[in-house]
Amino acid sequence: MPTRILPAVGDADAVRSLTTLLSQLPDAEPVAPVTDSTQLVDTLARLAAESIDELPEVVVVHERIGPVPALELIREVALRFPAVGVILVTSDASPGLFQAAMDHGARGLVALPLSYEELASRVNAVAQWSMGVRRHLGAGGDVFSGVGGTVVTVSGAKGGVGATLAAIQLALAAQASGRSTALLDMDLQTGDIASYLDIQFRRSVVDLAAINDITPRVLADAVFRHDTGVALLLAPGDGERGEEVTDRAARHIVSALRSRYEVVVIDCGSQLSGASAAAVEMADTALLVTTPDVVAVRGAKRTVRMWDRLQIRKAEETMLVVNRHTRSAEIQPALIQRITGTGIAATAVPANFKELQGPVDAGRVHELDPKSTVKQALWALAGELGLVKGTEGAVQPRRNGRSRGSGGDRAALTFRRRKEIGR
Repeated sequence: MPTRILPAVGDADAVRSLTTLLSQLPDAEPVAPVTDSTQLVDTLARLAAESIDELPEVVVVHERIGPVPALELIREVALRFPAVGVILVTSDASPGLFQAAMDHGARGLVALPLSYEELASRVNAVAQWSMGVRRHLGAGGDVFSGVGGTVVTVSGAKGGVGATLAAIQLALAAQASGRSTALLDMDLQTGDIASYLDIQFRRSVVDLAAINDITPRVLADAVFRHDTGVALLLAPGDGERGEEVTDRAARHIVSALRSRYEVVVIDCGSQLSGASAAAVEMADTALLVTTPDVVAVRGAKRTVRMWDRLQIRKAEETMLVVNRHTRSAEIQPALIQRITGTGIAATAVPANFKELQGPVDAGRVHELDPKSTVKQALWALAGELGLVKGTEGAVQPRRNGRSRGSGGDRAALTFRRRKEIGR
């Protein structure tokens, strides 16, 4: 049986030399190389969605792959696709790097410049390991459940637009539908999910920041199991400790949650940090919550532009959610979409302060009246995003920034534009 090998190499010269050598290996079947970390994960996810048997036995990762560093990428592949063997190609073959690569989940290391004998030996050993794992797991049916959980980040265009409430209700809707759900508070300095749910906690996301190998038991010790069934990983009580959660730690934590839960909702707050930036970059869906007022819309536009400049996420890959929407407002969703250049959720959340005041003040937003128009809208948004069981794939952002769903584009509302916003 031929060994399928997927090279992940960003450098054009390295691609040519590596693919030439791989094509000379006996029983090797190199596939088209990928040029960055995002393309690699997306390719593996697409193949896994078809069948585990479609996954390559070996992935070869070059040390200069980007934008995610090679070791972090290896860890994510190892967590999400455990039956795929990963080989790191590097110019540094020191024992320290070898140990680090093994700790991150690599099955082998090949030194540069490439040697046919060394490459053939490593590929053969890793391919045998991969096929052995698949036989042992019965093609992975008992352990591997596909491409991993769905990660949704919820960010605010500015403080006070309702991002935390939206994140909580999306998580509650997913859990209530029968999906195992985790809610991560990545608003590290001012996160208040615990206050919204009136809970006391000892452990927080900071307790995982220094752990390189987050096992299921370690993760279970850190999360707080809420009465609703949602697993909570909370921001630290002392805001200054939030600095301990680096972008690297955030990637480890999000990957660990994705591997254990069907849905992971992350409240990123309104301030960008390295950790929240990493979460937004890794997310399957990145929501940006705004209210229909000039200040918030300008904030949304600034955030979208900043994400694009920092290469975190493109505008057309971001979905805007309009909170506190009224039909009489001068600024309507279609206008906000035009200003920001993002996609926009078909579901707009209505303004109804009276419904929320009591549950928010009591810290019992999980007990919000089922007849509440705000709750109904947010749970409808969860269905639109495919977070509710039975609605997978309900919405897929289009390249032109619009969304398609069973309910049509409610954002295409009639509006009267009196002035330009955000110039």
